[in-house]
Amino acid sequence: MNGLPNADVPGGLPLVLASGSPRRSQLLKAAGYKFSVQPAGDDAECGLCSSVTAPELVARYAFRKALDVVRKCDDAVVLAADTVASCDGLVLGKPDDRDHAAAMLRRLSGRRHDVFTGVCLWRSTDGRCVVDVVRTELQMKPISDATLTDHLDSGRWEGKAGAFGFQDGNDWLEIVGTGSESNVVGLPMERLAEMLRDFDRLSTVVDLSDDSFDSADRSQY
Repeated sequence: MNGLPNADVPGGLPLVLASGSPRRSQLLKAAGYKFSVQPAGDDAECGLCSSVTAPELVARYAFRKALDVVRKCDDAVVLAADTVASCDGLVLGKPDDRDHAAAMLRRLSGRRHDVFTGVCLWRSTDGRCVVDVVRTELQMKPISDATLTDHLDSGRWEGKAGAFGFQDGNDWLEIVGTGSESNVVGLPMERLAEMLRDFDRLSTVVDLSDDSFDSADRSQY
């Protein structure tokens, strides 16, 4: 992607990406950010109730990923994110296997659906934290059996929410309206730049000893 926005990291601190996602790293590099990568532990993505909404789910996971890494960092701003697709209220995360991927894509075929990304920025020096969620609406054209088989054979569905990657150039995916393309890839770069620029105004202090999302005044998600 070209022309991605960029903003200074608050206080000139190092930026740490709490994700091993190559797509998020690629977006940050394309925007000109300098950062290091320290993925959150696997347990940061476990144990949430399946009844939560998609926006709440990605907000909570982004918060938990950032918390896991910020506890291990000194003098840094930690960036964490989580992305899911949602159709008719059903959350579609990363598929477990080929059959699961096929079922997701058949559900989405010919329909509009949403992609939500939760973004968390957390400054370790003073415990200030901000979480936000960005929504992008997508239209998926009807997928033929041959197209579905080709996609599944390619392996490009692996590790991707909804079993697809917008960045893979699939001509059966279109963004509705003016939604963020980078959000569908996994990190809404426009909103990230705004959060960095307005960090001190948007953020609140969170106690690192308390990992409760709701206690951090995030109950709007």
